Amino acid sequence: MNTKNPGNRDFQHIGLDRRDRVAVITLQRPDRLNALNRQMAQELHDALDLLAGEFPETRAVVITGAGRGFCSGADVGDIAKRLDDQLDGNLGPDASAGQGPSITMRLAPHLRQIPQPVIAAVNGVAAGAGLGIALCSDIRIASDAARFTSIFVKRSLVPDAGVSQLLGALAGPGIAAEMAFTGRVYDAQWALDKGLVNRVVPAGDLMAEAEAMAQEIAANPPLAVKATKELLNAHYADLEQVIESEHRANVAIRGTADQKEAVDAFLEKREPRFTGR
Repeated sequence: MNTKNPGNRDFQHIGLDRRDRVAVITLQRPDRLNALNRQMAQELHDALDLLAGEFPETRAVVITGAGRGFCSGADVGDIAKRLDDQLDGNLGPDASAGQGPSITMRLAPHLRQIPQPVIAAVNGVAAGAGLGIALCSDIRIASDAARFTSIFVKRSLVPDAGVSQLLGALAGPGIAAEMAFTGRVYDAQWALDKGLVNRVVPAGDLMAEAEAMAQEIAANPPLAVKATKELLNAHYADLEQVIESEHRANVAIRGTADQKEAVDAFLEKREPRFTGR
């Protein structure tokens, strides 16, 4: 069976396609390298809730991106607007703190909580919160065109979307520190060598490889798979607390001169000039 948008949902920024007990979620803002705005993040939450409710009819989930990118993280245009609103007084200084972690950040525990195993088919750049989506998936298969970066520091932010915990858990504290402090971009082979992905395949084979693994998982007894996912994720039981800690750390530096400079420099395509203020 091949059912698009099960549940009759009308998604604008994601595609949802169910194929023989496997669901494929495709992030669909290719002109922005699938950067996450609020609507896309909400649609992802809605899709995950929908698929969780279909268990065991849907037994495995693949998430990938349209075009050249997997997910380039939070939309910098949205960050710029929030900063401008705060500077103009449209947002109080403690508005972010009062709201708690954003719906984008909360994608991390949601991916871990649904009963189905999630395979990230990383077709291009996975940056910032996009890196978080990949790391919070249960399995990561990367194309040889994939790139990985904990780019938060380049935006004068701390890692969020669970990245502050998951980088170290997967690759060790030294690699986590290197990625988080430098914001460098790393290729797929580097990510494989450091344990961030399970395998690297040619770009043209990525979806076939990911869907074949998903079908292999889906052929197993679903209750045993669900219980196994719960056991494997038991050491991430504090991920909600991690998200809260990441949020508080970002609130403390959000709206600083350096963050505005980081965003302005990105939008103006120039080197930033940081002052520590």
